[in-house]
Amino acid sequence: MSAALIEAGNLTVRYGSKAAVDGVSFQVPKGRVVGLLGHNGAGKTSLMKALVGLSSFDGNLSVLGLNPLRDREKLLEQLSYIPDVAILPRWARVDQLITLMSGMHPRFSADRARTLLKRTSVGPRDKIKTLSKGMVVQLHLALMAAIDAKVMILDEPTLGLDILSRKSFYEMLIDEWCDGERSVLISTHQVEEIETLLSDVIMLNEGKLVLSISLEDMDTRFVGLSHDPAQAEQIASAHPLLRYRQAGQSAALFDGAPPEHITALGQRFRPSLVDLFVALTRAPERSRQQA
Repeated sequence: MSAALIEAGNLTVRYGSKAAVDGVSFQVPKGRVVGLLGHNGAGKTSLMKALVGLSSFDGNLSVLGLNPLRDREKLLEQLSYIPDVAILPRWARVDQLITLMSGMHPRFSADRARTLLKRTSVGPRDKIKTLSKGMVVQLHLALMAAIDAKVMILDEPTLGLDILSRKSFYEMLIDEWCDGERSVLISTHQVEEIETLLSDVIMLNEGKLVLSISLEDMDTRFVGLSHDPAQAEQIASAHPLLRYRQAGQSAALFDGAPPEHITALGQRFRPSLVDLFVALTRAPERSRQQA
């Protein structure tokens, strides 16, 4: 098996004539926390469905050395997946779900699930229908993290939760599941909130891959330059990816270091992941307006 837990080569997912994912190639090595970023309709969910064998695809795709479509049953023994609409049976109690999971999944540990639940406010005798949305999400993560899997795929796992619930979710994910060997792929809109958790980022724009990079390499590749508004024309002549306001000052973002005479016009800074996301992706409504 390859050292990469996930490998995609020219991967395409189609719905009729539309390519929701259009010829993307990337790798996810072991021990990584990868953010999958893109606007609504960018292809994130379609990509995730292909990774877990829920969508057919063209091109090459290997997850844990397996073909997700052909080897789906074997793959799901080693992969955990929480979709964007995670539903648990409302009639069940928490302890009943743990018993159910014990009988369904060969790598599920009931003891591990009970230990993880101690980090939450969810009790073993609680019924699902009495839990808040945040508590249901915490429960779902505890159940998935109790599976001895190598890859976890999360599609907008904290959508609709308040900031404290989101913080608790990610703390449990990082503390209790990420161990340097496993990898997690997280699709989210809360780019700024999870930047400090990520080791890598994959960006999609209208189905196409616009960036696949580690945050370490991102810091050396992309350069922010704050400058006086009077220098705007000279800065623009160097063709930055984005011109915007940063901490009340005019700023520009470059792919690679700008020429020395341009760098001398301002002050370098580290661009944030949000800055880079804005520079490299375009909201669908903007695309339609400018077409």
